[in-house]
Amino acid sequence: MTFTKVNNKVVRVDLNQSGPIVARRGAMLFYTGAVHFTPHQVPGGGGMPGGLGGIASMAGRMMQGEHESTMIAQGNGVVHYGFRGLETHIVDMSAGGELRVEASRLLAHTSGLQSAVVQASAAPAAAGGGGGGLLGALRGAATGMVTGTGMFTTQLSGYGAAVLLAHGGVIELQVGGPAPVFVDPQSFVAALGPVRTDLKSTMSWRNAGRTGGESLQLECTGQGIVYVQASEEKL
Repeated sequence: MTFTKVNNKVVRVDLNQSGPIVARRGAMLFYTGAVHFTPHQVPGGGGMPGGLGGIASMAGRMMQGEHESTMIAQGNGVVHYGFRGLETHIVDMSAGGELRVEASRLLAHTSGLQSAVVQASAAPAAAGGGGGGLLGALRGAATGMVTGTGMFTTQLSGYGAAVLLAHGGVIELQVGGPAPVFVDPQSFVAALGPVRTDLKSTMSWRNAGRTGGESLQLECTGQGIVYVQASEEKL
């Protein structure tokens, strides 16, 4: 495992073994050895089609803004990472795969993983999802407004490891059984593998205003793992 837990809130990584590490700005706690840090640019994904005017331009600007600033650590040394006392959870992607994670819930990852900002509403192709282009962007915006999550999310793919952040720790839920898994949108952290997440509502004109915060859920289907934090607090 590239990352090693020091305790529930801090991880360390030996750059001699891992190679360069990408982490959110402000997450480095301390290091030993000869390490240098440089800004890292997350490439955008799911570009907006041309000729669609102001709405597409707005979506593009939001896509560029809805990811955390990151730094890449290189050199020979051991770096310790943590952020605001939040719990950490290591995801092993040494066998390959795809991880979609809320940008605010991603602490660090190995630089060998390809990263992109994608529409939150777009499902992986293996799960049979669509939702690309402007329609997907607008659907993602609507989802973000009612759930408090972002319009776009970070996608990591390839081989390596990543570290998630969460309030109160992370629960791993297997997706792929006979019934879907339903998750509170503000508890959702990430999904590993071809997992599709669709916003569902239990509200109707009969119970409007009396359903509380559980009226909206993310229905998770496909095959993989969903990571849920033990709190509905936003990061």
